[in-house]
Amino acid sequence: MTRTEEFQELRPLLFSIAYRILGSVSEAEDAVQETWLRYDATPTVARSPRAFLSTTVTRISVDVLRSARVRREAYVGPWFPEPLLDDPYADPARAAELADSVSMAALVLLERLSPLERAVFVLRQVFDFGFPEIAEAIDRSEAACRQLLVRARRHMEAGRPRFDAGSAEREELAARFFDALREGDVDGLQRLLAADVALVGDGGGKAPQLARAVAGADNVARLLAAVFPRLALVAVGWEAHEVNGQPGAVFRDRDGRVLLTLALDVLDGRIQTLRFVLNPDKLAHVGPVADVWAIHDATRRAQRPAD
Repeated sequence: MTRTEEFQELRPLLFSIAYRILGSVSEAEDAVQETWLRYDATPTVARSPRAFLSTTVTRISVDVLRSARVRREAYVGPWFPEPLLDDPYADPARAAELADSVSMAALVLLERLSPLERAVFVLRQVFDFGFPEIAEAIDRSEAACRQLLVRARRHMEAGRPRFDAGSAEREELAARFFDALREGDVDGLQRLLAADVALVGDGGGKAPQLARAVAGADNVARLLAAVFPRLALVAVGWEAHEVNGQPGAVFRDRDGRVLLTLALDVLDGRIQTLRFVLNPDKLAHVGPVADVWAIHDATRRAQRPAD
């Protein structure tokens, strides 16, 4: 197998590691590309391409995260990861862990960790790397890696998401949710929302967003029922699509340009959290991006048809 073939075979794993460490599709793709450049340039033959490439992409991702954290501290409004529509890495034996670890809820929690804690948690908890491999990847002793993992688990356990519904149940609930959303059915929406449901948006100061999260089934249902039928009046539609391993949708304008993504957290048979990503900088990898401000102005002018 050539060096290029070795890299291409491992590329899905490398991207999935980088994305979970960084929470950014674009930065993860850059980290993977830089990993290839270093691998292609090294004069020695790696005894284990998987170990060499995983170590390299982890070190690059940790360095990028350290600088990214400074930018995120100045971020306008809630910060969410860039939405991931398809995780390229699949492992049937760890499918549940992979799906949960890439959820918006999990990635937001990972922001609490230091870069090294995050790298150790991802490599061990998600991808089941051995401690010798992890120690090499972050250039620390195995004992130090174990301590980092303990601290990371402690931070994560308090708010750890637990998506106990099966995928078929989540998809069925999401289908009912989008039917009610399309109809502007307040009662139908309320029945699908948890009593303490929260609706939160990430516009990054570059898109219309709520001043604060909207909480409570009644408040969220009424807001959704008021806003989304009006979007239909200006030809905004949506397609159901898994977002970060959870039920969700991609919203597009009349020309197919991406307006926003929505991810739903489902818990105990109800929708617990709705997370919208509207920041155009975080949507470019999904497709051409719509002019969210123009659509916002159009929906404000739109009136419901007379009965």
